Amino acid sequence: MSASPFPTAPVPTRTSAPAPTAAELLDFVRRTAEDTALIASLPLDPEGRTWIRLDGPGGSEAWLIGWPPGTGTGWHDHADSIGAFLTAAGTLREHSLAARLPTDGWKTLELAEDIDRTRELTPGRGRAFGRHHVHEVLNESPTEHAVSVHAYYPPLPRIRRYSRTGAVLRLEQTEGPEDWQ
Repeated sequence: MSASPFPTAPVPTRTSAPAPTAAELLDFVRRTAEDTALIASLPLDPEGRTWIRLDGPGGSEAWLIGWPPGTGTGWHDHADSIGAFLTAAGTLREHSLAARLPTDGWKTLELAEDIDRTRELTPGRGRAFGRHHVHEVLNESPTEHAVSVHAYYPPLPRIRRYSRTGAVLRLEQTEGPEDWQ
């Protein structure tokens, strides 16, 4: 699916509260995923991802996302945002890179060996991540939807999308909130 799961929404105004940490975002997504009524309220589409914008802690951007069988994000990062996500229902798989990539000024990188990490995220399992974390998230089930909760701080300023062939990672495009309509 080429459209981002992050539609344009009003950006929360920052308060004088300190910025949330990745651990606080992970705690938020964990508590939110335990809200069975909220999870059940997400409309699930058999063909495309669905989402609901949530109020995240400390001015963060948060989402409840439904994943039909066989869907995924493709390789991407969240630029300057830290984040966390957790599976509330079903199973997601995350493929990520265990290295921080240069942030700008490149189009193609040859990745080192042993850089790939894979996590299977069953209900209640998730992770926090730092800035410029490159990953893809997939619902590999042929029959079952998955639902996850995500939070990012600061609210997503941009997403970089990548293609990957073997050890070669190529920057394909950079998107901003104006592209997510």
